[in-house]
Amino acid sequence: MTFEAVLFSNWQRYAIIAAMKHNMQILQEAAVKFGPLCVGLDTDPSYIPQCVAKNYSSPAQAALAYNKEIISRVKSEGSACCFKVQIAYYEAMGLEGLKVYAETLREVKKAGFIAISDIKRGDIAASAEAYARGHFSGDFETDIITVNPYMGFETLKPFTDWCSSKGKGVFVLFRTSNPGMTDIEGQELKAGGLLLDRIGAELNRLERAFKATEDFAAQTCSPVGAVVGCTNEENAAELRAKHPEIFFLIPGYGAQGGGAKLAATLLRNAGGTVNSSRGILCAWKKSESCLQKEKDGSLTIGDLADAAEEAAMASKNDLLAAMC
Repeated sequence: MTFEAVLFSNWQRYAIIAAMKHNMQILQEAAVKFGPLCVGLDTDPSYIPQCVAKNYSSPAQAALAYNKEIISRVKSEGSACCFKVQIAYYEAMGLEGLKVYAETLREVKKAGFIAISDIKRGDIAASAEAYARGHFSGDFETDIITVNPYMGFETLKPFTDWCSSKGKGVFVLFRTSNPGMTDIEGQELKAGGLLLDRIGAELNRLERAFKATEDFAAQTCSPVGAVVGCTNEENAAELRAKHPEIFFLIPGYGAQGGGAKLAATLLRNAGGTVNSSRGILCAWKKSESCLQKEKDGSLTIGDLADAAEEAAMASKNDLLAAMC
């Protein structure tokens, strides 16, 4: 091969690398463009009133119809940057529910959004590899997943390998939004510091390792993000400052009591996406129009989705105002 051919080959490779973006990078850019809201499709059939659900062949099909209507409205109005789908609600509906889960992921992708699958997997060796393969390819293929690091950091490698080879992303449980996080995450280590500090150090190590590779050097955030709840104000600014290059998935906003001001603190630096699930899915319960239609029997799945979209846009505006 001539020098010119080698030079062209290298130039072509670097051009391709520069054009490639991993899914966390795409999500980071979408959050800037459309605002940081993530709509959680944690669609429990109980959220859909019986007068609407009876029009579908099963609770799972009612949930799917509701998901599709919400995705369509969010796409039309630009009220969110992504969707998070919590697999537990679909597993609870059995085999049909898992089919609806897979279909929901396809609908999210078809609409042009990043899909976050909230699966919180964490296992060792071949089991972790199977989980990674099962959720980064095949029927349940998604863009980004949540993972649990508490069996050790070796459990993350099968998932981060997919970040390297296929541009996938992972959100590692870091500081969660539930009160019981102090039982484990907030415990002090014998070596000093809290357990969550040890996890944070590993997140930073992974960020540096990815940044050192030519495929990721041009990206502005790591493909390995962190789950950081916005229900605890203690040390939020310090935590954000310690992990400036880590993109956050921020649960706890809305129904769990987290406020926009705290979320805005966590959205500094590399940014993040703020999830709201029940606050959007159950918004119809606070709509006078929907409640009246429920009484007279004229309520439709479209009415529920309209209320959900109004709540999503209000949440987006609330977060953007807090960020100013």
